[in-house]
Amino acid sequence: MRDQREYQSARDAMAKNIIYIDGMATTKEAVELMRKESVDVLLVKKRNEKDAYGIVVVQDFIKGVIIQERTSEEVNVFEIMTKPIVSVPATMDVRYVARLLVRTGLRVAPVEEDGKYIGMISLSSIILDNLSF
Repeated sequence: MRDQREYQSARDAMAKNIIYIDGMATTKEAVELMRKESVDVLLVKKRNEKDAYGIVVVQDFIKGVIIQERTSEEVNVFEIMTKPIVSVPATMDVRYVARLLVRTGLRVAPVEEDGKYIGMISLSSIILDNLSF
């Protein structure tokens, strides 16, 4: 007989460091920031209050720079980012977070609480940072 899995929220499984970048930054600057902060995802700042946040992940650099045979100095973050982003509520059960990410083809999403991003959750963090797995 299977034991009942304990409830775990997105807040419980998220990484708390969120790093922002301006969309006008070059992809070279973005990668340097990712290295410095030891992250593989950046949120792209809004240009104004009515704008939406963007997101840039490692795969975007592959598709938008390397495969396109461009240099990291000539490509701006806004050219390769995804916008608008999909976020998840902090209280959402990680099972549903995982389903959402898999169904949408995403690997990572910001965690939102009270209209603010408080962390990042990824498919790998759901497994690797889950002590009850």
